[in-house]
Amino acid sequence: MPLRVAVLMDPISHIKIAKDSTFAMLLEAQRRGHGLLYMEQGDLAIRDGVPMARLRPLSVREDKTSWFSLGEPEWHDLGTVDIVLARKDPPVDAQFIYDTMVLELAQGRGCRVVNDPRSLRDCNEKLFALQFPQCIVPTLVSRDAGELRAFVAEQGQAVLKPLDGMGGRGIFKVRHGDSNLNSMLETLLDGHRHFAIAQKFIPEITSGDKRILLIDGEPVPYALARIPQGDEFRGNLAAGGRGEGVPLSDRDRWIAAQVAPELRRRGLRFVGLDVIGDYLTEINVTSPTCIRELDAQFGLNIAGLMFDAIEGS
Repeated sequence: MPLRVAVLMDPISHIKIAKDSTFAMLLEAQRRGHGLLYMEQGDLAIRDGVPMARLRPLSVREDKTSWFSLGEPEWHDLGTVDIVLARKDPPVDAQFIYDTMVLELAQGRGCRVVNDPRSLRDCNEKLFALQFPQCIVPTLVSRDAGELRAFVAEQGQAVLKPLDGMGGRGIFKVRHGDSNLNSMLETLLDGHRHFAIAQKFIPEITSGDKRILLIDGEPVPYALARIPQGDEFRGNLAAGGRGEGVPLSDRDRWIAAQVAPELRRRGLRFVGLDVIGDYLTEINVTSPTCIRELDAQFGLNIAGLMFDAIEGS
């Protein structure tokens, strides 16, 4: 039966369709005969307790010069929409949090929201991984520069990150004794106003930062290893990393199995685990990517698997 599928995303006019996982989802929904509706953050509202959205009919196509068409916007009760794909990229700032509150109201009126709005609020992509200590390297989260300096000295080499970044932005690799460490911490902590996360450096990053996609807790059998290029230590595709598909290892499957029950409990239906070597480093819940690359390399239809799961629930 055709469904009304709305997407909340960043401007569709700015995406790169060869790499955009949201676009893959939209293509699949349209292929199944579902009606597509489009919204951005500015299109959300609440009127007398009713979650509303200014929705525009959307059609998509595999055309790198003209990949979408939009109809005229109209206000709708979001509770009348069957599925909302919540695919707004980080940062998870105050406005993002308010979006999830509107979507939670829609969920209460019968709309299926992927991923669950409350879990989008609760599961910070850096901190959520710390709920699985058996899967991670030594890690410290702190606003205290002295504690973070001591952690770097203890580990010898570490990676420093903000809690709200994406695409490799704001990530530093540092050794004990590095003269730039204080400057890095000043940038990240902003006068003790912001948390920073420090993780022991994992040298296996040279073989890639693997993105493992899970649908209702079940891993896709291949991961995309994002391999740093040149002198760059970050494997993120946005930072110039090269994507190479690889089969999941036994350790990858073990990590997925450790995390899966909690993902299911929280309604996190489409999730990306980041794994370097034998260790989980992040759990991506807001707008996980790499569908297009894995589909192309292995003849998969990951968005199809996702819609099978959604339609079957």
